[in-house]
This record gives sequence, C-alpha cells and structure tokens, in this order.
Amino acid sequence: MVRERTGLVPLSVAADRIGYVALRCAGLLAQLAQQGQPVDRSGRGTVAEVYPAASLQCWGLPHRRYKGTSGASALGQVLNQLQAKAGWLEFGPHEDLCWRSHDAADAVIAALTARAAARELTIAPSAQQLPAARKEGWIAIPAGVSLPLLPDPGPPPGPAR
Repeated sequence: MVRERTGLVPLSVAADRIGYVALRCAGLLAQLAQQGQPVDRSGRGTVAEVYPAASLQCWGLPHRRYKGTSGASALGQVLNQLQAKAGWLEFGPHEDLCWRSHDAADAVIAALTARAAARELTIAPSAQQLPAARKEGWIAIPAGVSLPLLPDPGPPPGPAR
C-alpha cells in the first residue's frame, strides 16, 4: 500500500539495520498486550507503525536526501516547510537537536504521524486488506490534509470507536 500510494519502498524487516528494531518492537508489542493495551497491528491500537519519508510526502513536504551529513541543507528545508505548514508546531528545547540530527527530526515526524493515526487521520486498510494488516502490520500514512488538524484536542472525525 505504501508503494502504491507514495511510490516509496519501506525497508524490509530483513534489511540489516531494521531487523533488530523489528525484533525489539515485537517484544514491546507483546509487553503492551500483556498489560491489557489494545495492540492492533492494523493501526487502530495503542501503537502505530510509521514511515517518516512517506508522511512527509503525503503532507507535500520534501522527503528525500535529508539524512546524513550531506543532507543537512535538505533537513533544514524539511523542518522549515514543516513549521510553515504546521504553524502551531514548536520543537521547544529540542529544536537545535532536530536541526542537527535527522534521527531527532524523524522522531518528531513519527510522533506527528502517530497523532494523525490516533485521530483517525491516516489511510485505513480496506475490509479486504484488514486481515493481513492485523497480522503483518500496517504503516500509518497520513491523509494529506491531516497536518493542520493534529493539534485540535476535539474528537477525531468519523464514527466513534
């Protein structure tokens, strides 16, 4: 679905740098489930799987070449445009870190995407996709219009859960 919607290809769990993260995530999800938290891998539980580059693209922001030391200029463009589209967004005491580290910036983007998922402002799996999404996982892809709506503390749009 991510490739179909965005043209971007998420890393495979078999990729060298994400395999350990996937195993750690499986352990955390198991702990949450044991604590009685709703763990729904289709994106409607306590946890949302995110792909920061896909979120940026869906929000109409630069989403490529902002990583690593050669991407410092592009990272600045991403953050400037993110703040322009989400005028309410403040990085607080972590602003300098976000400008220096794409990992910190990705953490902010991931948090914004998780907020979109919590407010049901992401693309949900279709009825046909839902069984596989519950088993294999679903990457939360924000609706393009979601960014300005994220700070609203009101109830999410659509039917109540």
